[in-house]
Amino acid sequence: MTLELILFLVLAIIAVTAALAMLLSTNAIYSALFLILNFAVVSVFYLILNAPFIAMVQVTVYAGAIMVLFLFVIMLLGAERLTQPQGYMPWQRPLAILLGLALLGVTVTALASKGVGVAPEAFQPAIVKAFGSPLEIGKQLFTAYLFPFEVTSFLLLVAMIGAIVLTKEEKAKLQRRSPRQ
Repeated sequence: MTLELILFLVLAIIAVTAALAMLLSTNAIYSALFLILNFAVVSVFYLILNAPFIAMVQVTVYAGAIMVLFLFVIMLLGAERLTQPQGYMPWQRPLAILLGLALLGVTVTALASKGVGVAPEAFQPAIVKAFGSPLEIGKQLFTAYLFPFEVTSFLLLVAMIGAIVLTKEEKAKLQRRSPRQ
């Protein structure tokens, strides 16, 4: 067992544990902190893969900016404790289980097909050498992965609008319950 493999296993255990703790924690602040830990571990993975630019982007953008902003919002809204939503929808749990099983099936299929077919383009020596450089990331992002990039930005926009709408409804309910004197 090499030192790199031991380091990878230790980091993988930390990453999976942080992800599970983030999902299972009932305190929103602790969940955000566990997610920051997960982002930090993922950035170490990028450093191991010799991609320092992606590692620094991971730390500065995700852990540094976005998650700290989430943490401030959670603390300002006073939503430390997650509560049972009043509009509980009974179909959510079966749908979540179904989607989880679908994800598990796709993962097992992908792992079972390892070694079958042509090697992905990403493993070609020229691409491996330039992996993680800002030029290569920009080139790949705006040529080969333009559609997923745009879909992701659209999903983030929808999530942001949804969060604003949900927050406004809660504020309106609170103001109706306790009008200003």
